[in-house]
Amino acid sequence: MGHLARAFLGLTLLAATLVGRAEAHPHIFIDAGVTLVFDEDGRLGAVRIVWAYDELYSLLIVEERGLDPDFDGKLTEAEQADLSGFDMNWIEGYEGDAYLMLDGVQIALSEPLEWDAAYEDGRIVTTHLRALPDRIEVAAEPAILQVYDPTYYTAYQLTLPTRMENAPESCQSQVFVPDFEAAGDRLRDALREFMGSEDAFLEDDFPPVGEFFAEEVRVTCAP
Repeated sequence: MGHLARAFLGLTLLAATLVGRAEAHPHIFIDAGVTLVFDEDGRLGAVRIVWAYDELYSLLIVEERGLDPDFDGKLTEAEQADLSGFDMNWIEGYEGDAYLMLDGVQIALSEPLEWDAAYEDGRIVTTHLRALPDRIEVAAEPAILQVYDPTYYTAYQLTLPTRMENAPESCQSQVFVPDFEAAGDRLRDALREFMGSEDAFLEDDFPPVGEFFAEEVRVTCAP
């Protein structure tokens, strides 16, 4: 576990302990990767996302589904089919922990498409595609894809490759990470405010602190 993951874990356990929900929601760590897919006209048309789950959560899912009974770390074709899509049954209102912004406006993404899953080196790795119903032109003003869980039950890090597919030659992408010390301060302030409210033990009213820790991909294309 890297130093950022340990920082996530410490702050998350602090939050969970303070609001008494540590046992209700397991904490999950995901290494994420992103491919920005452009169409033939040079517009951003889709985002392909990779999630590599931490080993503990992967083991829980594999055991829960009765996969890999011989513990050789390999799945049969039938087991592979069973695993594929296990994390794609999204409830209404769930936005897939991916938020695309342009000029301060959130751009709609489709429901997950073309999903797949694998079990590699003790970790579940899944992929899915999010299409843009309205494709966008990317110019000097960056298109920003943030990857985070608003509730902060899941911690994401953009440690896997960030790629562009069919992008114009003038396009480039960069990964930005937040100031984790400042994010921790904001989390503590939010917790103090929450604990001082009359709704301090109502789960649905817990502040959406995940954005404080959001890593993001910024894409620009020169005119």
